[in-house]
Amino acid sequence: MRNRSGLHGGWRTGALLIAVVVGAPLLSAEPAAATHGAVPGDFNGDGYRDAVLPAPGAYVAGHQRAGAVVVLYGSKSGLSTSRRAVVTQNSAGVPGAAELGDGFGSATATADLNGDGYADLVVSAVGEDTPQGQDSGMVTVLWGSGTGLTSGTVLPTPHPGTYFGLDVAALSTGPGAKTEVLVAGYAGATRFTGPFTSGGTYGQAVEIRETPSLASVALGDFDRGGYPDEAAVTVRQHDLSGGAVYIAPGSGDPQQAGNGLTTATGDVNGDGYADLVVGDPDEPEKAGADGAPGGRVLLWYGSAQGIARDAKPVQLTQDTPGVPGGSEKGDEFGAALAVADLNRDGLADIVVGSPGEDTGPADAGTVTIVPGRRTGALGSGSYVFTQDTPDVPGGGEPGDKFGNALAAGDINKDGNPELFISAEAENNYTGAIWVLPGGTGGPTAKGSSMITAPSVGFPQQDSTRLGGTGSFGIF
Repeated sequence: MRNRSGLHGGWRTGALLIAVVVGAPLLSAEPAAATHGAVPGDFNGDGYRDAVLPAPGAYVAGHQRAGAVVVLYGSKSGLSTSRRAVVTQNSAGVPGAAELGDGFGSATATADLNGDGYADLVVSAVGEDTPQGQDSGMVTVLWGSGTGLTSGTVLPTPHPGTYFGLDVAALSTGPGAKTEVLVAGYAGATRFTGPFTSGGTYGQAVEIRETPSLASVALGDFDRGGYPDEAAVTVRQHDLSGGAVYIAPGSGDPQQAGNGLTTATGDVNGDGYADLVVGDPDEPEKAGADGAPGGRVLLWYGSAQGIARDAKPVQLTQDTPGVPGGSEKGDEFGAALAVADLNRDGLADIVVGSPGEDTGPADAGTVTIVPGRRTGALGSGSYVFTQDTPDVPGGGEPGDKFGNALAAGDINKDGNPELFISAEAENNYTGAIWVLPGGTGGPTAKGSSMITAPSVGFPQQDSTRLGGTGSFGIF
């Protein structure tokens, strides 16, 4: 399902191809932002994965919404807010400078890009002003090392446009061209492929401008061909719930049958092929024609042929048998996604955020875990977490938006992935992140912890947005 002529060899280091098909971007009044968080990665090589906590609204040196990223270092005992590094554009070795509205931390992704054994962190600042123009955006790679993330280089903005870095994805399936960073923005997307070096070089960059403006991107090996395959969804389009879905954007293939705003990949049925999961949280524009009341999640299964253009997705809603709750207007089921094997059964589970769910208080939010299955319909065995789940700290309040961003990864090396849940609107939009310990049957509320913005060094009274922004706007 690659359909990329000449993609796998013969590149000059740092070459930028003008391989562009121009399409008119679809501009919305407020851009949709990434909702999936960076998977924890071992940035300092101590054997424990480290958690990534974006704070794109953080004040830095008096500059509002300059943005920051907090790294909490993993250990046998889990996470502690005292073992942290706060990275901003004012940090030593990080390109640029913190300025009003940069939004450093708007989107994040993790992969070992240069193959040195240390995870690297890709961070966007969608509001960065550059010579390309106001709010043109900037994407930085922070390189892992024995002392953590100590230096960074910039992935160039290859074309005029706005919000470069609206979303980012990174995946390494091997050396050279098998390592990729995919960057979305209003002018389309850019594919950066390896070999990457910590000096800032890379193999090739190719612009993808056939699609309209992109809101979310994902990478996964859908055909088990050994290379990252791409998926993307556009910003909201007229007369649709969400935007159009593309597999291999820029290949000339038309959009898939379906629409949404968020993307994630993982092997849900355990057949060895990555599957594509798309969240479509908006209410239907046309009853019965698109979307689903309360939101939905669409799943396309990978195969030896990849994902076919005419493949019909599996649809999940809160009315699906086995899924707790019920579909109600404004639930925003699918506004955030993570796909990970939470119970170690060899099947990736689908974690779905519904930040608009009324759990008593309006828009308090909920998170649903849908277990993967080798055969049969998905839904059975699903379970939920809210702020009112016993042993989860805090309590649901109106407008918290619990579940607006999600991530999963094992940070204490016990083999059981922890689940990270954000609520961007908690405490006057200072935001908060809940860490649910991993267990043999999946994440558990017992022993869970809540990380607030002040606890990681952000004393401002509003709009820090620890954990990242939701699918309904950047700031």
